[in-house]
Amino acid sequence: MPFDHAILLPPTVLAFLTGFVWLRLGSDRLGELRTRRIHPQQVATSKQMAEKLENTQSADHFRNLFEVPVLFYVLCGFLAITKLTTLLLLACAWGFVSLRACHTWIHLTSNKVIRRFQVFVASTIVLYVMWGIFAVRLVMSD
Repeated sequence: MPFDHAILLPPTVLAFLTGFVWLRLGSDRLGELRTRRIHPQQVATSKQMAEKLENTQSADHFRNLFEVPVLFYVLCGFLAITKLTTLLLLACAWGFVSLRACHTWIHLTSNKVIRRFQVFVASTIVLYVMWGIFAVRLVMSD
């Protein structure tokens, strides 16, 4: 598989990870509404939800997957379009996805903030290294 197409596999895996977190969010939220007998209308706004619901880890993490990872999706698309993917960029893309999967695991299990933060910082550094490499390759290309 050429690098141009291979660079689209890591964001595809990240999209599936996001889908898993979405399913977990739905399960957690519906379970809490049922268990605590909360009428859905009582959590119609994010403010009401924050006041009523206790289990917010999945919701917090789902939102988190639409923050920094958006830059990853865009970059991988740019790499595929410009055909500037290298083995190093592909390895970094898989590293980013692996770190984000680790971040998900920590956030949805032990939720140790320091560990979660360390993995978040590492994944973000990998992403900005990728952007830096892409920027240099873009400027240097014909």
